[in-house]
Order: sequence, then C-alpha cells, then structure tokens
Amino acid sequence: MKKILYLFTAILFLSSCGVKYQTIPYFTDLPAGNQAEDINNQTVLKIQKNDIVAITVSSLNEKSDAYFNLGNMGAVQTNTGGSGLPTPNGFIVDQQGNVQLPYLGSVKLEGLSTYDARKLIETKLDEGKFLIKPVLNLRLVNFKISVMGDVLRPGVYPVQSERITIIEALGMAGDLNITAKRNDVLLIRENLGKRQQVHLDLQSKDLFNSPYYYLENNDVLVVTPSSAKYASVDASYRNVSLIISALSVIALLITRL
Repeated sequence: MKKILYLFTAILFLSSCGVKYQTIPYFTDLPAGNQAEDINNQTVLKIQKNDIVAITVSSLNEKSDAYFNLGNMGAVQTNTGGSGLPTPNGFIVDQQGNVQLPYLGSVKLEGLSTYDARKLIETKLDEGKFLIKPVLNLRLVNFKISVMGDVLRPGVYPVQSERITIIEALGMAGDLNITAKRNDVLLIRENLGKRQQVHLDLQSKDLFNSPYYYLENNDVLVVTPSSAKYASVDASYRNVSLIISALSVIALLITRL
C-alpha cells in the first residue's frame, strides 16, 4: 500500500511542476482602461567603433560621385560570418573612431548620430569643393541584436531601422516560451568600453520608461528559464512520464487484487 501512495505522490508532484498562470502575462500592473503618456526615454543611435556605415553620395558631378560610392562598395567585403548573417558593405569605423573616406581621408564619426555624421561629411565635401552641392545618405548597416535562452527562435537578428524596443526584439525571436521567467530578462550591453548587465522585468509597466527599453547595436538579451523548464523538458516528456506512472499504479493495483 505504501508503494502505491508513493507512486500517487510522484504523479501529483509531476503535475504540480507546471507553470503558474500569473507568471505568464506581461505588464500585470498596468491599470485598466486606455492611457497615453509622453515618451521621454527614446535614445538616439550613436556610431561606435567597429560599426559599418553605408554612405552614398549624389551631386552635380556624377563622375566624382562614383569615386566615393565605389569606395563605399569596396570598403568591406561581403561574406558570411559565424553568426550566419552576411557582412554588409560600407565604411568600417576603426579603433580610433574614424572612417577613411575618398577625398576627405580620416573623419571621426564615433559618438555621432547618423544625422550628425551625414551633415559633417556633407559640410566637409562642400567646403573642400570636392563635390558640387553634395547630398548624402548615411545609415548604419550592421545594427543587430542577439536573443538567447528560453525563446521560440534564439539567434542573431539584423535591425533595418535605427530603433527597436525590447518587445520588438523578443517578438522577432518568436516570443518567450511559457516556461520563461518574464520578470528576469538579462540585457548585456557593451558601449564606450564598458559592459553592462541589467535585469529587466517584463511584467512591470516600469519597463516602458526604462532607459533600456530601446535597444542599441550588439545588445544581447538572455531569457532565463523557470524551474518548470527543468522539471519537464518538453510536453512530450511530461506526457510520457505521467502515462508510465499511471500504468505502474494500475499494474500494482491489479497485482494486489
């Protein structure tokens, strides 16, 4: 009889290892009803060392434009890195924060927004009479974020625009699994020679006003699995365990009878 009780206890334990519903929803402390508030924490993307900027120029002298634009295409060779993502063409920002540009030579872009960098290069080209009324298009082409841990599709994701939120990044990775800890998502950020580790709570509305709500280039999100992940690796394993336990109890009952 004791063995039967032990088996029933094991079955109850396995079934109790599931995920509690209150750990699943996001932003559980949001008040009911519609709300609107000013956005004060949006950050401006700044160019950093090792970034790749694509610069295209148009002016009244197409032949001169070609020297600049061809240099842009040949500055970084296209290849596939270890992440599986293609390395884009553009001008790479060196360890001194500079890019080497046709006509201008070394130009420091580190710490500038893409808008400020564009205006700086336009001014230098115009003042040096290299191009006639130049118009530039400048964008960061290696903007990417990494998502790993307890999500549907962990991986490295390129970002086409200059703005992405943590919610959008997790959406790109297919959202968190049911077993993920929504109140403990780790953000790893490297910027200006420093590495930050920040723990974020996706169940709190305070995330919307966090300085880390908007992600930066090369940010890494690590989603921590809950204890339920270890109790049962996946649904099929749980079902097999319960079926085997139930069959064992039935077999013992039959032998006792």
